[in-house]
Amino acid sequence: MDSSPHGAAVSAEDFGLKGPRGWAFRGVRVAARPGALIAVEGPSGSGRTCLLLALTGRMRPTEGHAEVGGLRLPKKMAAVRRMSALGPVTGVNELDPAFTVAEHLRERALLQRRLDGSLRALLRPRAVRAAEARARIDAALDAAGLDLETLPKGARTSVRDLERLEGLRLSVGLALMGRPRLLAVDDMDLKLSDAERAEAWELLRSVAREGTTVLAVCSEAPDDALRVTTGTVGTDGAEGAEGAGSTGESAETAPVPEPEPEREPEPAPDPVPAPEPGTDAGARAESDPDAEAGTGTETDTEEGADDAIAEAGRA
Repeated sequence: MDSSPHGAAVSAEDFGLKGPRGWAFRGVRVAARPGALIAVEGPSGSGRTCLLLALTGRMRPTEGHAEVGGLRLPKKMAAVRRMSALGPVTGVNELDPAFTVAEHLRERALLQRRLDGSLRALLRPRAVRAAEARARIDAALDAAGLDLETLPKGARTSVRDLERLEGLRLSVGLALMGRPRLLAVDDMDLKLSDAERAEAWELLRSVAREGTTVLAVCSEAPDDALRVTTGTVGTDGAEGAEGAGSTGESAETAPVPEPEPEREPEPAPDPVPAPEPGTDAGARAESDPDAEAGTGTETDTEEGADDAIAEAGRA
């Protein structure tokens, strides 16, 4: 199946993952074109998140095979990780509630520069790199439909003060800053009202319309999505999934395992100072004195983190 320059085709045949306590999912079949909206539907605990992580190269499957953007899993897991991006996934990729929106955006811009930039790009004038970072932030926020002016404190709003839908939009925006070919979102309709759920699906449809393939875990899929269903229906695990162009089968009745997700490889050493993952908000915001979004001191970290948004005309 061909892949577009933007989206990645996704296919799987007899795809399964087994852990110490049984099968997370088994016998999954899917065939989706680039730019498709794929919904992984099923009850909580039925292996939906494990399937999402396996299809993005972050969990090693036990049987069968899949292809993402023409790259075969599990052989090309690292390459699939590089072309895919995670939205919110509990325990794997969550927003830091102590961070402000601006701090999250600034940190992601710095990390993305480190991951994407060649030595020549890293040696560009600071003003050029700052303009590129602002443009990337603007594009990601527009694609995610997040208007910072509508937040209680603008870009300085803490993540803990965001509504659930606002947090989802921020997570999607951060993921899109890497310009992935496959975007994966876990529990996208969790704790949303009917109206908010409709807005969330429209957000993912808009991302798919721009060419990025979207893989979303949900409790109930919309009619226009390619549907892969997980569940607990019997020992043979045979239940056809609904939706044109996509099929899937449910997990067996054994409890869902909890295999450790494979971690992203550490990026190559960077000649330009960059933030180190795992530090606190203040340390990370101050780790690169030549950051695109401006510099700061220990007493004005939040203001320094906000510079990228302010200069982009958003804060």
